Amino acid sequence: MERDRHRLRLLELLSAAGNRHCADCGQPDPEWASYKLGIFICLNCSGIHRNLPEISRVKSLQLDFWESNLIEFMKKHGNLYAKAKYEAKVPSYYYIPQSRDCLVLKEQWIRAKYEREEFVATRVCQDPCSAGSHEGFLWKRGRESKYFQKRRFLLSAREGVMKYYTKEAKGPKATISIENLNAMFQTEKIQHAHGLQITYSTDGQTRNLFVYHESGKEIVDWFNAIRAARYHYLRTTFPTVPESQLIPRITRNYVKEGYMQKTGPKQKEAFRLRWFCLDSQERKLMYFKNPLDAFAQGQVFIGTMDEGYEVRAGLPQGVQVKKWKPAITVVTPTREFVFICENDRERSEWIDALNGVIAQPLSG
Repeated sequence: MERDRHRLRLLELLSAAGNRHCADCGQPDPEWASYKLGIFICLNCSGIHRNLPEISRVKSLQLDFWESNLIEFMKKHGNLYAKAKYEAKVPSYYYIPQSRDCLVLKEQWIRAKYEREEFVATRVCQDPCSAGSHEGFLWKRGRESKYFQKRRFLLSAREGVMKYYTKEAKGPKATISIENLNAMFQTEKIQHAHGLQITYSTDGQTRNLFVYHESGKEIVDWFNAIRAARYHYLRTTFPTVPESQLIPRITRNYVKEGYMQKTGPKQKEAFRLRWFCLDSQERKLMYFKNPLDAFAQGQVFIGTMDEGYEVRAGLPQGVQVKKWKPAITVVTPTREFVFICENDRERSEWIDALNGVIAQPLSG
């Protein structure tokens, strides 16, 4: 009876404002709690908290017994209390991970909040320009080879550039403008828990750099330094644009990636397997021979419906394949692009992603 009564009290607390989602990643309906911090968290974040026994101790809301004094502690604290304390000064550029994000982002967010207390009210907020300066070594995949080699990188928001070097005695191998710099975590594609993809434009093409660092803190520091540099650039270049419009443009993930087969412009060429990436901000569907290629083999601009762009399920009339497979036809003002997907679910996801870009108004 006492156990059931305690569980009912916990469920009442869980229904309170702020407690219905994980305090760290926003996952709905958390089933765990840190009784040392007084927060309600999801299963995945509870695993991270278990590795921080000095600052956090976790219990299951359903499976574990809760003493009365612990329930009273949870009642006096809760997610909103913790947010006010530990997230008082999160910089605008700092990436706050969501439940779908990779483990290293969530782990370093949790450590930054509770272990290092980087965002409490007494901490001095760092200027984006100084926060957007970072220097150190990253393991970078070679453009031609599959091997990762140690390279020195230098990021300067003040100069508006990011550079990397192959040898200390020589000048930079590349000087990248922060204006078209982007970064996204790609742990599965790079096959490293700390894998980061950096992209930028050069000679009208998108160049991919694939890097990692053995330290989770260091790779997340690099990511947020790039975001700080980008924020400084956007804030300086577009001073009148509202913050709510700037933040989504600091960095971005591709809205959809994966394999499809494509044929040529005559629609009679053999279908060849390619890796596709859909960038909604740049409105382009890029395709690569391999997922970790430095440059795309080609790209398709995705305009609006008013301009004659459309995505259809199935093949165009007259196009035939030996064996039926789920297909997509992307209609543009100049030609139709035909793709074959791996399965029905993939086709549905590609259609939804492409329609999402088509529905976006063109940015000025």
